[in-house]
Amino acid sequence: MKNIFYALGLIALATGCQEVEDNVMINANATMSVSLSTDAVVLLEDNAMTDALTVSWTTPNTGFQAAINYTILMDVSGGDFSAPQSINGAGANEKVVTVGNLNNKMLSLGLDPDVASTVDIKVMAQLDGDQSFMSNTVSLSVTPYSTILNLSTDWGVVGSATPGGWGGGAILDIPFWSSSTDGVLVAYATLRDGMIKFRKDNLWTENYGSSSPAVVDGAAGTLEAGGPDIAVTAGSYKITFDTGALTYTIENFSWGVVGSGTENGWDGPDQLLYYNSYADNFKGVMTFVDGEVKFRKNNNWDVNLGDNDADLSLEQGGANIAVTAGHYLVTLDLNAMEYTIEAMDVWGLVGSGTANGWDGPNQKFLPDFGINPGVYTITGASLVDGEIKIRQNDAWGVNYGDNGNDGSLELDGSNIPVTAGIYNIIFDSNDLSIVINQWAQ
Repeated sequence: MKNIFYALGLIALATGCQEVEDNVMINANATMSVSLSTDAVVLLEDNAMTDALTVSWTTPNTGFQAAINYTILMDVSGGDFSAPQSINGAGANEKVVTVGNLNNKMLSLGLDPDVASTVDIKVMAQLDGDQSFMSNTVSLSVTPYSTILNLSTDWGVVGSATPGGWGGGAILDIPFWSSSTDGVLVAYATLRDGMIKFRKDNLWTENYGSSSPAVVDGAAGTLEAGGPDIAVTAGSYKITFDTGALTYTIENFSWGVVGSGTENGWDGPDQLLYYNSYADNFKGVMTFVDGEVKFRKNNNWDVNLGDNDADLSLEQGGANIAVTAGHYLVTLDLNAMEYTIEAMDVWGLVGSGTANGWDGPNQKFLPDFGINPGVYTITGASLVDGEIKIRQNDAWGVNYGDNGNDGSLELDGSNIPVTAGIYNIIFDSNDLSIVINQWAQ
C-alpha cells in the first residue's frame, strides 16, 4: 500500500483533491450515501436472534484503489455523534443488524424501553492512515425492549465460607437466581474454606443444610430443614438448589478471557467474567493490549469459545479473536452463544494496598447493569496493609481520594488507608462516595 501524504499546494486546494505519491490524487470531496431497509422498527425480545435492520451504503469515489473499513455510527436524534454507538461494517457495503444487537445499542444510547424514539445513523469510511469520509445522515424510529430480567429469589447462601459470614453484617447472603426450570435456583459463588447453608430472606426462620458431605462436580446431595452445615473449600462455584426435591449440587464454575491480548497471556489465570442477572449473561471490565483472546471455562481448555467468522458468534474451539489495546466491557451470552467487546472508560483500584501497587494495572470496577447507572463494584478485592485510590483508565488524569477518610471522595484527594483483608467495594460516581465492606472473619 502506498504511503499517503497530503500536499498543501494551490492545485489541490483548487480541485478539492489531495496529492499522494506517484501523482495519485485523493478526492477529498468524495461522497457516500447510506440507506436503511426500513425507517421504523419495533424490537421484541423473542426475536432477538432475527434480523432487524439492513444498513447499506455506497463506496466513496476516493480517486484510487484502497482498502476501506466502514463503521456504522448511531446517536440520538439531533446528537453530535461525539459519543455514538458503533457497529463494525468491515469492508462490505451493507450490514445486517440483529434485533438483540440493535436493542443493546439503543439501550446504551439511553433510549427508554417500550417507547418509540428516533435515532440518527450515518456511516464512516476509513482509509489506511487518517483519511476518512462521512455519509449523509438518515433517521430511524426504533422501539427497544428492556433486557432487565427479574430473576431474583428469596433464597441465598450463608456461612463462614461466604463474604458475609454467618450474617448480620453489611454484606448479605450470596443470592440464588431463578433458572429456566421451575423451582430450581442457581447461585454463582466465590467461596473460601468454611461452611455454608441455604436460607430464606437472610433470616434463620427457614434454612437448609445437609448431613451428607458436599461432592463437587458429583451427584446431588440431599437437604434437610435446619440440617448440618455443609463443608466447602475455596473456589468459584455454581450451586444449584432444587426447592422441590430438596437436593443441591456444587460444581466448579467460572468463565474468563485468556490470550495474548490479556494481562496474563495464554497461560492465564483468565480475566474473570461475572454473572449479570439483569440480562442472564456474563460481563467483565478489562484492559487489553494488541493481541488475540478466547473465552474459556474453569481456566482450562476443555471448553473454550472462539469466533470463526468474526461475526460476534461463538463456536466451541473456534478461532482466536483479535483485540486492540484499550479498555473494554466484555459480554458473554451463553444463551445466544454471542459476545461483544465494547470500548469504554473504566474505573479501577490502585495503590500500595492492591496486588499491582501504584503502577497498576488497576483492579477493575464492574458497572451496575441494573437500576443504578454510575455505580461500580468490586467483589472480593484482596488488599494488604497500605493505601488505595480510584482512578480512570489506568491513568492519573482523573483520580479520586478521600481527604477526610469519611467515605466522600474528592478529585486528586488523599490516599485511602486500608488494612489486609478481602473486601466488597462500592464506588458511586454520581455522588462521589465509596463504601468499603470487609468480608466477615
